[in-house]
Amino acid sequence: MTTSTKGARTPAVLVLEDGRSFRGRAYGAVGETFGEAVFSTGMTGYQETLTDPSYHRQVVVMTAPHVGNTGVNDEDPESSRIWVAGYVVRDPARVPSNWRSVRTLDEELVKQGVVGISGIDTRALTRHLRERGAMRVGIFSGEAVADEASLLERVRQSPQMKGANLSAEVATTETYVVPAIGEKRFTVAAIDLGIKGMTPHRMAERGIEVHVLPATATVDDVYAVQPDGVFLSNGPGDPATADLTTVQGVLERKTPLFGICFGNQLLGRALGFGTYKLKYGHRGINQPVQDRTTGKVEVTAHNHGFAVDAPLDAVSDTPYGRAEVSHVCLNDNVVEGLQLLDQPAFSVQYHPEAAAGPHDAAYLFDRFVTLMEGQRA
Repeated sequence: MTTSTKGARTPAVLVLEDGRSFRGRAYGAVGETFGEAVFSTGMTGYQETLTDPSYHRQVVVMTAPHVGNTGVNDEDPESSRIWVAGYVVRDPARVPSNWRSVRTLDEELVKQGVVGISGIDTRALTRHLRERGAMRVGIFSGEAVADEASLLERVRQSPQMKGANLSAEVATTETYVVPAIGEKRFTVAAIDLGIKGMTPHRMAERGIEVHVLPATATVDDVYAVQPDGVFLSNGPGDPATADLTTVQGVLERKTPLFGICFGNQLLGRALGFGTYKLKYGHRGINQPVQDRTTGKVEVTAHNHGFAVDAPLDAVSDTPYGRAEVSHVCLNDNVVEGLQLLDQPAFSVQYHPEAAAGPHDAAYLFDRFVTLMEGQRA
């Protein structure tokens, strides 16, 4: 429950499930919120982060010390609303400065009822999460600030991310179409698991008409649009909870398939690999990944707390042919991409559309186009 107020001098406290707490000031709406505490290393692009559906039920800690400098505009959101469960910053901008700014970030958080906290040592909090791992957290401000012992118990009673099935909560409920820009070359059925607005736009730039389908889309729903290819989007939650029937149906028909983030995890599970929860995940726009098919190293945008458990240096036999790890994170050797060798299907763990940048991975959409061209030949 939240109330709209300026809150700049309203006391607030952040309480982690392991008992550590940080006191600061209310930022955004005043009230209380719960979620999984994660940190994002991006220096820019906070508006895209806030509106990324993949952050549903997560309290985002910004490692950049100054946030809100460019205010908020109406062009950069990746969806129709802010999805983060809470927001944690060190030094919020007092006055934004950007020619596109139409309001402050604080005003936008208040407007959308997002509870946040400022004035805390986000470096210490980030180091704590790196050492102890992502965990449940609560932010309390105004009348919600009470005895910390009772607040801690409430945090520990809040739902965990492991086992959470969240895609249907953020996905579209009705199919919609993003038309091709210029001449239409292909039709793609994109399954919305928490898709960002820039993703179908990147495909549209390449002459693709994108039919965005609900997360619950069946195989019949997918093929009703007569697709040249199928796309599996990013999204929140635990991939172990997802139904694989539609993905398996696409693989059985050998339709060109491209998945990102949550979609990469679903492809991995459909191939027979497991998934597991990372200690603190990858979030931000500066993660180094090597494309093993070319040897090229890319700087990439990430938001994931789960990963695929597949052998890094071996070709695996799957129900749909041979598969191998195509991309790997250079920080920790986490699997960052998969590809099938006997049919046109591949995926990556990161976000190649990368609104706010970087754009190193934009070639993956061209790779998807090449697969669809090959299928027509």
